[in-house]
Amino acid sequence: MSDLMDLYQEVILDHNRNPRNFGELDPADHFAEGYNPLCGDQLKVYIRMDGDRVDQIRFEGSGCAISTASASLMTEVVAGKRLEEVEALYQSFHDLLTGDPSVAAEAGPELGKLAVFEGVREYPVRVKCATLSWHTLQAALQDQGNSVTTE
Repeated sequence: MSDLMDLYQEVILDHNRNPRNFGELDPADHFAEGYNPLCGDQLKVYIRMDGDRVDQIRFEGSGCAISTASASLMTEVVAGKRLEEVEALYQSFHDLLTGDPSVAAEAGPELGKLAVFEGVREYPVRVKCATLSWHTLQAALQDQGNSVTTE
């Protein structure tokens, strides 16, 4: 199990050091800002849609390693997905971090690389870091037009 945890840690550190899809997307069809006051994480999510499919997604901001890695992995996983697939991924990721561990384990295969965040569930304050980008994504897709917060 230690080798698996080391691998998970490496994936998170890699996405923190070299975030994918980082920077503004102009023009964007959808946009939202997110803030985690406990950790100071701040980010913006930009989305360009093609019908009901996420054509492009980018993010920018600053935050802890977990927040940045989560946003980076989220953009990789969500790109090209239809809205219902994005919603299913959001729910599975949220369940992985906050739900019943046995239910979360069943969702693991569909999450792919996102499963690296499973260990975060043991640190409730860090759960907010990992989910900030996902809450911001939801706000952007729903055109809420305001900032979301983890509080």
